[in-house]
Amino acid sequence: MKFTRQPAVAGTFYPADKHQLQAMIQSYLDHTTPSGGLPKAIIAPHAGYIYSGPIAASVYARLPQGRGQITRVVLLGPAHRVGFRGCALSTAMWFATPMGEIPIDQEAASTLADLPFVHKLDSPHDQEHSLEVHLPFLQAVLGSFSLVPVVVGDASPEEVAMLLDKLWGGDETLVVISSDLSHYHDYATAQRMDEATSESIVALRPEDIDFEDACGRLPISGLLLAAKQRGMKAETIDLRNSGDTAGSKDRVVGYGSYAFK
Repeated sequence: MKFTRQPAVAGTFYPADKHQLQAMIQSYLDHTTPSGGLPKAIIAPHAGYIYSGPIAASVYARLPQGRGQITRVVLLGPAHRVGFRGCALSTAMWFATPMGEIPIDQEAASTLADLPFVHKLDSPHDQEHSLEVHLPFLQAVLGSFSLVPVVVGDASPEEVAMLLDKLWGGDETLVVISSDLSHYHDYATAQRMDEATSESIVALRPEDIDFEDACGRLPISGLLLAAKQRGMKAETIDLRNSGDTAGSKDRVVGYGSYAFK
């Protein structure tokens, strides 16, 4: 039976009302100063919009120039709620947000069938926010596109890189990696940790990124391996934490956004 994956965190991580959601995203985009060309891949955070929305917007603001060219988004994020081995695809035909439904690229997903660590599992997707929070931003900046959503469980960076190789495509494909950085340290400690993690990302050194440095360490590491193989360059676009946006400085979560070309 064909079904639509309904939003799980609308009304909590971001507004459930379409018009309020569009206005919030546009406000974040309006406060950016985008420069540089269209990236092939990005890393952006996945917290509640009041915390991480401005940092995500700083890299999403580079994507409107790809509107009409980018027709497929490969979106990878870490599993927060369900433990499993490998990577999980959804059996859904569409992913919904308050801004509409996004079709799943079934043909692209089928190219992963020969990878033994890729599974069709809906339970990791059902309540997972790491992918969902990116969808309204993507709808706002790209308009129409198809989606390949992948929740990364217990998978090696090499496996993630292999999956990305299968889906890399050309100018029509954008790769989005979802990750926050350090969690629940004081402001100064978080700044030190997140600066070191950013240096490792820009240097394409996944071996220097540990689990406590980024909740999406595995999808990030897979992208860094794929980027290194292709001779790509990475750039830090924004690096802040919840103490800079909407939270206390006593116990913060770090957020970074990065572009790869």
